[in-house]
Amino acid sequence: MLIKNDLYQEAKAFIELCCQELGRTDEECEQRLADIQLEIDSYGTYTHTYEELSFGAKLAWRNSNRCIGRLFWKTLEVFDARAAKTEEEVAAAIFRHIQYGTNQGKVRPAITVFKEERNGSHIRIWNHQLIRYAGYERNNQVIGDPASLAFTRACLRLGWKGNEGRFDILPLVIQVDDRPPQWFEIPKQDVLEVPLSHPSLEFEKLGVQWYGVPFVSDMVLEIGGIRYTAAPFNGWYMETEIGARNLADERRYNLLPQVASLMKLDQSSNATLWKDKALVELNVSVLHSFKLAGVSIVDHHTAADQFKLYETMENKHNRSITGDWTWLIPPVSPATTEIFHSKYDNTVVKPNFFYQDSPFAELLN
Repeated sequence: MLIKNDLYQEAKAFIELCCQELGRTDEECEQRLADIQLEIDSYGTYTHTYEELSFGAKLAWRNSNRCIGRLFWKTLEVFDARAAKTEEEVAAAIFRHIQYGTNQGKVRPAITVFKEERNGSHIRIWNHQLIRYAGYERNNQVIGDPASLAFTRACLRLGWKGNEGRFDILPLVIQVDDRPPQWFEIPKQDVLEVPLSHPSLEFEKLGVQWYGVPFVSDMVLEIGGIRYTAAPFNGWYMETEIGARNLADERRYNLLPQVASLMKLDQSSNATLWKDKALVELNVSVLHSFKLAGVSIVDHHTAADQFKLYETMENKHNRSITGDWTWLIPPVSPATTEIFHSKYDNTVVKPNFFYQDSPFAELLN
């Protein structure tokens, strides 16, 4: 937690930016800063208004160096759940978020912000994403998602029982302060899943599916020196996140050999470029399947074009553009996008989202 003077300086920088971009007068800005100074002097912290919270969350998206989808930062729906105190209240707010964001496939960007970290009091969501598949290690093999092995073990120790299938939805795990964590099954009707098919190949034989919306839930949202340790958010998928990473990575579902076999490709040598051919068709499958199911998704070429439009709009407002090039370039055919040939300043600007230490590491020791 920041000391009073440092906290005020961070608050001042944020509030002045709010006043500038939201068109507040100098008098309004000075009065708000005076109120914040008094609150910090009295309580060691301060509380954001909803307007500040909403604008701060949108700025955090705008400042996210690794995100290619920032063109839509203004459209973020911000749900204020700071009044939630119990695990049940937090879970209910999260389920409402999932329903809103999913929107029967017409995905809407949203964030739900729970109470700030204060005097050791905090809320943590143990999940990396609100919806994700479990991973089980059996006979030196992994069933499901290898990226979920540790969290799945934690859930099992908490009393959850999975079906040991390839696509088991993990429970929601919430911890309030130092109380024991509680897990909640996510209602099946709230989870939108897309079975993979292909316009010309028999992908149905692979028996593969993926969930429709990525709800990131383990990052801390920092606004004006205030830390919100539980602030799950979502946009929609870019197809390479699924087709070039989640399903293709050797350390994830590792589907490229199966796709190559389905395509009858020669896998005897890397020089046949069988991985490249299979990777493209896997991404074709993801795009085809999501569009067939009516679920929002964007291809990496369109996303790159949208990012360049975002750059143009930011330049018109004389705002500096930051970005992490290594994340902004898509993992498929990056050289075909203009981003590949650009340079970006990777300076981290606040408000922003930051990684946190795992809340369940001690449980697994």
